[in-house]
Parts: sequence; C-alpha cells; structure tokens
Amino acid sequence: MNTPAEIAQNYVGIGKKKTELPPVKMLVLGILAGMFIGFGAIGFQIATATIGGNLGKFVGAFLFPTGLALVLLAGSELFTGNCLLVIPLLEKEASLAGVLKNWVFVYLGNFLGSAILAFLLVYGHTPSAMDGALMNTMMSTAAAKVGISVGDAIFRGILCNIMVCLAVWMSFSAKTAGGKIAALYLPIVVFVLAGFEHSVANMYYIMAGIFCNGVYGLGEAGVNVGSMLVNNLLPVTAGNIIGGGLVGLTYWFLYLKGARKSA
Repeated sequence: MNTPAEIAQNYVGIGKKKTELPPVKMLVLGILAGMFIGFGAIGFQIATATIGGNLGKFVGAFLFPTGLALVLLAGSELFTGNCLLVIPLLEKEASLAGVLKNWVFVYLGNFLGSAILAFLLVYGHTPSAMDGALMNTMMSTAAAKVGISVGDAIFRGILCNIMVCLAVWMSFSAKTAGGKIAALYLPIVVFVLAGFEHSVANMYYIMAGIFCNGVYGLGEAGVNVGSMLVNNLLPVTAGNIIGGGLVGLTYWFLYLKGARKSA
C-alpha cells in the first residue's frame, strides 16, 4: 500500500502528465468519463425508481460508485478528480495554463459524454421502463437539481468534491484493481446519500430531464439548458473546484511543501 506521502509524490508526476496531454485526447477521455459517471447515475435512478423511498436511495448509493470505478480503471479524465491538479501546480511541475487547459477540455468532454449517454437512454425510450417510474424519477431529479439555491449548490459542491477527491486519493493507495475499488467506494456512497452536488453527474441528470421533456412532452418549463447552467452547473462547478482544491492544497502542504529543500 502507498502511504499518503507516497501518493502525494506520485501524483505530482501523474498530474503533470495529465496537463501535457493533447487537447483532443483530453476531450475524448473526458467524453468517456462523462459517460462512465452517467452509468453510475442511471444505476442510482433505477434503484430509486424500482425500490422507492429511503431504501431505494440507499441501494442506489451503492450502485453509483460504478462510475468512478470505471473512470479510474477503464481510463478516462474526470474534471472533479482533476481538481487535484493544484498539487503539481504548487510543486511548479505544471503550469497554470496547462491546468486550465486540462480543466476546460476535460469539462467540455465530460459534458458531451453525459449528454450523449442521456440522449441514447431517452431516445432509446429507457425511461418508459417500469411503467414510467424511471421517467418520473429522471424528471423529478432534474427539477430538483435546477431548483436548489445558489448558496446550497456551492456548499454542496464543496462537500461533494472533498469526498470525491478523497476517494480518488485513497484509490492511489492501492496497487490492485480490487483495492482501488474498495478504497474509493465508501466516500462516494456517503456523498450520494448526503445529497451533495457533483457537476458531472448533474450534467447527466439534467440533460436526461431536458431530453425527457422533448420526447415525452412533459412540459417541465424549469428544466432547460439555461436553468441547468445558471442554477446548477456554474455554482456547483465553483464549489467542486474549491472542495477539490482544498484537498490538493492540504496534502501538498502536509507532504510536499519544503520536502525537496529538506531532502
């Protein structure tokens, strides 16, 4: 098992390579991650639609980590996890321009991947399953996401990405696929149960609602691209950056700051 100090040192190199990827690869890897997180999210929605109530939410929370497991093991780039790029930035192994380039192209890729998955699911009439219960869950989720206040979105975004980045951090402690999945699992379950806000998952949730509006003529006027961006994605993304940045800053300070000088 890698110690926290070893994880911090290893991530400097990992993060540097992320910032040096060609933009087209950042974009494609981002598309994959957007779809992967969406797969975890649809698992959550199916559980809540079929089981219902608190038990459905509990079971769904144990399906949602499928997304991050796919991201880390199948190979892709996830914006929220990449908020840890503040570590190589602070170590001066990556430039600010490189970090921002990664965030922009990966974020765009995540959105495209989430939208593609939502499109395929809805236009394939998956929401019609379970006598329409899944469609109702998709719409109620989307409406709830665009209905939260800006302050709540920011704070829940901060808390969410603290948990996500800790899950990613813990996965780097393991040296086997099974160990990585076990390490990331519980922090993700907790953030889902707590109702924290993950920008990439929300891309899928809200786009699925928008497409359901179009295909099924549901008339949910509040679920649209404008409300998605203004009411949810912008404040949640800001919160995610703050939360992930705090995790990266903390571990850089604890394990890397001044380490080269003392060595």
